[in-house]
Amino acid sequence: MGTVTVVIVNWNGGTLLDKCLVHLTQQSLLPARILVMDNGSTGGSAERARQVPRVTVRMLGANLGFAGANNRALDECDTDLVALLNPDAFPAADWLMNLVSTARAHPNVAVFGSRQMVHEAPTKLDGIGDIYHISGLVWRDGHSRVKCAGDDIACEIFSPCACAVLYRRDALVRTGGFDEDYFCYVEDIDLGFRLRLAGHTSIYVPNAVVHHVGAASSGGRHSDFSVYHGHRNLVWTFIKNMPGVLFWALLPLHILLNFVTIVHFSTRGQGKVIWRAKRDAIKGIPRMWHKRRRIQANRRATIVDIWRALDKRPF
Repeated sequence: MGTVTVVIVNWNGGTLLDKCLVHLTQQSLLPARILVMDNGSTGGSAERARQVPRVTVRMLGANLGFAGANNRALDECDTDLVALLNPDAFPAADWLMNLVSTARAHPNVAVFGSRQMVHEAPTKLDGIGDIYHISGLVWRDGHSRVKCAGDDIACEIFSPCACAVLYRRDALVRTGGFDEDYFCYVEDIDLGFRLRLAGHTSIYVPNAVVHHVGAASSGGRHSDFSVYHGHRNLVWTFIKNMPGVLFWALLPLHILLNFVTIVHFSTRGQGKVIWRAKRDAIKGIPRMWHKRRRIQANRRATIVDIWRALDKRPF
């Protein structure tokens, strides 16, 4: 079946990490290694993880974010496949087996996403992959709707949610891994976009199931922390990755999206945080433009390939 390392980035995961590791050590296909990257947690979750068989804990000593911690893990991995799993995601016993089996059956595919179910409501989807809209808006496909028969069918997706995903390590290395300027949020979509630009594809594996609590360590999806990082990083992802003529053609729509989100979050009482997110996004554009030049110079996908992969529905 090949070799696979499972990486878990932990920051005060508490008992959620305990439960995640129990599920992971009961897999029908055991990973070659379980690597917990601890971002300076307090409360003892990392210390308890050290006591679990087959688990290696790396104490990073500071919070490097999801992006930085995963990159440190990638430097250490020596397996051909790398799976990422959030500490608040609890995999079914055949989760890893089904991901690896699918990877072996599709040698030309680099990324394999899971079927995420809502932990508190097991008939509801948490998501079956991430969607990238022509405006630069992103969202998780199927989030919070009841599972239907169509969700049992494997299909190509724009990119997977990194909550529970399998990558070919060599594709990650060649693409440069996660962008550490992002810290967290949208970094998986940015990586998925760059992989797609490099000529790789992602598929959804419906029988690779995890039950996900969601945003357990960041205060929830609508916290100031989540809004800031998510909406700053949306701008950077569009700037870096939208190729060629699509960038200039879709830029007015992207600017409109940003104005709409400023109004939306201001009416919710989060005006200061959304303005700060957009201000810092603009300040970072020169750095992102420099990255864009490198990314686009190495692009293998055609403009038509990217256009077909984007979501074009009206808002």
